[in-house]
Amino acid sequence: MENSEVGSFMRNRRFGSYFDASSAGPASPRPKPVAKVVEQPQQRVESDEYATDDDGWFSLLISSVRIIVCFVSMMFTTLIWALIMLVLLPWPYQRIRQGNIYGHVTGKMLMWILGNPIKIEGAEYSDERAIYISNHASPIDIFLIMWLTPTGTVGIAKKEIIFYPLFGLLYVLANHLRIDRSNPTAAIESMKEVAKAVVKNNLSLIIFPEGTRSKSGHLLPFKKGFVHLALQTQRPIVPIVLTGTHRAWREGSLHIRPTPISVKYLPPITTDDWTADKVEDYVKLVHDVYVKNLPESQRPPA
Repeated sequence: MENSEVGSFMRNRRFGSYFDASSAGPASPRPKPVAKVVEQPQQRVESDEYATDDDGWFSLLISSVRIIVCFVSMMFTTLIWALIMLVLLPWPYQRIRQGNIYGHVTGKMLMWILGNPIKIEGAEYSDERAIYISNHASPIDIFLIMWLTPTGTVGIAKKEIIFYPLFGLLYVLANHLRIDRSNPTAAIESMKEVAKAVVKNNLSLIIFPEGTRSKSGHLLPFKKGFVHLALQTQRPIVPIVLTGTHRAWREGSLHIRPTPISVKYLPPITTDDWTADKVEDYVKLVHDVYVKNLPESQRPPA
């Protein structure tokens, strides 16, 4: 969606890294309906102390079945939309739009299959032309981002995404953006091209500013790529704060827990007056916003 991780049933548990931030005008919030709450069937709530994966073979079996159903369902929708993209080859913007619709349908379907109760706040900020950023601690984050980012949003992935079965093809067909992260000079030039494409086509971006998935659930330091993109596009930054996903699906586990998940859009941070000599300050400013809005269990360790 620089960026680039669904701890991959697809390959090496790295599906979500597609959206990670690897490097490097203001929009007033439009009045929209108040924050919506999407509630799935009520299930038991677990605390941070609910720590072990060994909750019985039956629970693990159900989780494994859900993961398999997610994988098969995702392959099915990916194949359908890949065919749609092929038909739309002459119309790049329509392919971006269809890629977003694919994400909305597939992401919502996968979250329904997993069955976690979900609370969404700040939805009035969810349809800005902006740079959307999100903390990242679970494969579930990818499903949520696919579902909840607005139509007209593109991601930035490493160029190797093309080699991922089926999804890589769909990513390219959807006209999302790729960069060469192994070559810093080429990556910087790619970022400039990304910024030009975003402004020219009036698009939004989605980025994980930590640059990788947090294995512990604690917020990691932010990379600078999203700030450079903000400077070049003057798009506002809309933080998306995800809470509880690291407990719902832990690193290295096949156990999907019924942990409630919270998705909170924060008010846009205007960037039209930002200057290139204060990049570090802006990175810290946005990072501090996350520290303030995350629960203690997900803040950076002291």
